[in-house]
Amino acid sequence: MPALCGSLSLAPSGGIGAYQGMRMSSAFAVPALFLLAACGPTEAPASGGSAIASSGGLTSGCASRAYTEIGGPISLIDDTGARVTEETYKGQPTVIYFGFTYCPDVCPAALSTLGAAYRRLPEGETAPQTLLISVDPERDTPEALATYVTTPAFPAGLTGLTGSPEEIRATADAFKADYARIEQPESLAEYTMDHTNLIYVMDEDWQLKTFFTHEDTPETISACLAELF
Repeated sequence: MPALCGSLSLAPSGGIGAYQGMRMSSAFAVPALFLLAACGPTEAPASGGSAIASSGGLTSGCASRAYTEIGGPISLIDDTGARVTEETYKGQPTVIYFGFTYCPDVCPAALSTLGAAYRRLPEGETAPQTLLISVDPERDTPEALATYVTTPAFPAGLTGLTGSPEEIRATADAFKADYARIEQPESLAEYTMDHTNLIYVMDEDWQLKTFFTHEDTPETISACLAELF
């Protein structure tokens, strides 16, 4: 994925602004992992000295990037209109990305990188089921997501998930992700979303197995998935 603007942070349910006064607190024991990608022209705030995790994690090797604090239950609506939970996806590995259909570059780059990575998996290796969780439930209806996920460069079988604003926020909180609406009155879209730019890999029991950042390539992702599964 290309280098993107943003800062690495953990995110509370109060949103990005609420986090700024807390980010240096020693109460946060989980390593700072998350890249807040500015999908619009707004520049994300500086990292404030937080520990930065590279694509290799805080220690080397893709299997070392698992944190028990990340991940949790979900209750959302898929792109067919059906209610789904984490139980829907248990039993096989799942890749999760938070994004939105109006995202101009960051989301398509991440999802295209995943698609390319899956095509590089060794023969006989099954690609994980892949979920796009919308951070823009106002515009991302099941119908809009159903169209978006069929983009040819994206992973085959990509499933879009949406829900109420409260359901989306609860899900993002469980994954220590954040997002914020950025008004753009001069744009036809009227607003964009800043959001965490991280690819999560969950195992068959819905436990975080590893994660990928914007530094990862189709080659590093496919090699890691082949190693893990």
